[in-house]
Amino acid sequence: MLSTLNIRALGWALLASALLAASVVAGSRNLQNFDGALAAYLFATLFAAFGIVYRYAVWLQRPPTRLYWRAGWRLLFSRRFPAYLAELLRRLVDELALQRFIWKRSAKRGLAHVLLAWGCLSAFAITIPLVFGWIHFTLRAGTIDVYEAHLLGFHAFDFPLGGFVALNLFHALNWSSVLVLLGVFGFLRRRITDAGQIATQTFEMDLMPLVLLVLISVTGLGLTWDYELMQGRAHAFMAISHAITVILFLLWLPFGKFFHVFQRPAQLGVALYQREGEAGAQAVCPHTGEAFASRMHVEDLKQVTSELGYDYRLTGGGSHLDLSPQGKRAALAKAHLAARNESGAFFG
Repeated sequence: MLSTLNIRALGWALLASALLAASVVAGSRNLQNFDGALAAYLFATLFAAFGIVYRYAVWLQRPPTRLYWRAGWRLLFSRRFPAYLAELLRRLVDELALQRFIWKRSAKRGLAHVLLAWGCLSAFAITIPLVFGWIHFTLRAGTIDVYEAHLLGFHAFDFPLGGFVALNLFHALNWSSVLVLLGVFGFLRRRITDAGQIATQTFEMDLMPLVLLVLISVTGLGLTWDYELMQGRAHAFMAISHAITVILFLLWLPFGKFFHVFQRPAQLGVALYQREGEAGAQAVCPHTGEAFASRMHVEDLKQVTSELGYDYRLTGGGSHLDLSPQGKRAALAKAHLAARNESGAFFG
């Protein structure tokens, strides 16, 4: 196991976990505003952060990923910064906020993605500051029906108990759960009716994430059901059940399918890379005489394949990577013809 441990990634993961723990201490005013009942959630979150950063650091060490990562940041802060920043913001809205690339495949899939994405993101945005003690609520001194919201220990705003603000603040996670459930049901419907999905899906990668999200949402809604309609008689069961499902999800998060949530934003840099390539010099295939890709991309591809130990140099000079797909097919045909002339058979 030690022989496969990535020391550089381990260092980044430990640093990220330490900084996150320090931010919890600082943001909760030396744990003064930290709720001890949420300690298990905190440790699960720290583990998830460690695993996510470790896997992300390993991913960025791969030559193709490293090249795109560095090129994306370099291009963003180049002389075309205003144009590339606008492009990045546009794609953030289109691809992450609205998930338009999924809507092109199917309206039902697009709706399911949007509901699930915003349900999960809003739940994390609410839960993490509460677990870390960055946000907490207190009664205003001398009152019994006015709450004070505190952010990082500083007073943020007041709101009356029973009002519109209180209703939505205290039920925000319920709204997130409803969005998640609607999105999950859309995915489950496809996974139990689509023949292609049934043939290729696995429980671990495709069904378990959805099952965990259902359990988290249902037990979370069960907590509200309990204290609103059952006078808290099932609180212990609901609280423990919800904690178990959330902690399992956090522990599994770095290793499962939802890791792509953290990879997806980094892929926006590829769009900047492609736009830069389109605006620059183009690679012309020596066989067809036509442009087929950006010169920057071809040269970077040569660098990456060399780092990976592949040699695509041609005997007569040049590189196989300088050829377009049509040129590559022609080169393969010539190789078959030469082999036939030498051996008397096409594949001998």
